[in-house]
Amino acid sequence: MSRTILEVTDLRKDYRQRRGLVSMLTGQGRVIPAVDGVSFYLRENETVGLVGESGCGKTTIGRTVLRLTDASSGRIVFDGRDITNLSRAELRPLRREMQMIFQDLDAGLNPEMRVRDILREALTVHERPSEAEIAGRVRELLEQVSLKDSKLANFPSELSGGEKRRVGIARVLAVRPRLIVADEPTSALDISIQAQVVNLLRDLQKHLGLTYLFISHDLPVVELVSQKVAVMYLGRIVEMGLAENIAHQPRHPYTGILWASLADKQNTEVSLHARAGAPAERERPTWGVFDFEQPVNGCRFAPRCPLYQDKGRPAVCTDPASEPQLRDVGHGHVVACHFA
Repeated sequence: MSRTILEVTDLRKDYRQRRGLVSMLTGQGRVIPAVDGVSFYLRENETVGLVGESGCGKTTIGRTVLRLTDASSGRIVFDGRDITNLSRAELRPLRREMQMIFQDLDAGLNPEMRVRDILREALTVHERPSEAEIAGRVRELLEQVSLKDSKLANFPSELSGGEKRRVGIARVLAVRPRLIVADEPTSALDISIQAQVVNLLRDLQKHLGLTYLFISHDLPVVELVSQKVAVMYLGRIVEMGLAENIAHQPRHPYTGILWASLADKQNTEVSLHARAGAPAERERPTWGVFDFEQPVNGCRFAPRCPLYQDKGRPAVCTDPASEPQLRDVGHGHVVACHFA
């Protein structure tokens, strides 16, 4: 069994929202728990998918485990070393081993630099290779991400979305990382290009032994690339297990609704394509209105949970003293629900 490369324990990241003159003067304000007590681990050459709605804390987790954002509390261990409180200077030697593919296609791509210079900069940030070594590595990187040599002279604005993504991946690979946080790497791309990027990431993992934390709301893609999947809701992991079990045998009501909603969307798109103007054949779930930034007491999914409603709104779901914790329901599958 491969060894653990990243271990995250009880990770929290709070943001303070200041409203009004008093809170600005006193430095106090409303605390928003973007990440609220999250724990998970990744083994070498493994992909763990992180899914959930926009705003649930996925990207914050990715940035925090790489120390691009400081944690409020908790513990982050990379390759056996606690990096939670390392200084920027102490982190610098580890930066090359932990990299991020940003959701924004232009993030990390200087619009005033040609592709050749972008890759050159990445190759020289941690090392001082010779010109011959740089030229050789650039050719190797282009081959790894399937880009033509002619693209080296282009500026980012002259590239397609898929080409920008490939340059971004090449830039990450330039420092020879071991752990990559891929934040929505297929977003803003056409379906056919998404498939190419997914296949590229899988091939790179196979040949380079990479470990991925794969963040996405595209559930079929996550199922395809991941060995394990963690489902987030309002800053917490509510279910985690093998990808096929999460996709086809979910135990938490929220996970089931996520997958069902996607199926409804796909069925509706097919129906509308076949019969323009035809109504959707399935009724989509309806959500109540509530404050995402201030979760309710007890089970934070209760206001939207059909199981909670079906069971007559039991008090255990809203009792502050009985917030559901992750528990093993068999075969390493954990779920935070009183009725799973």
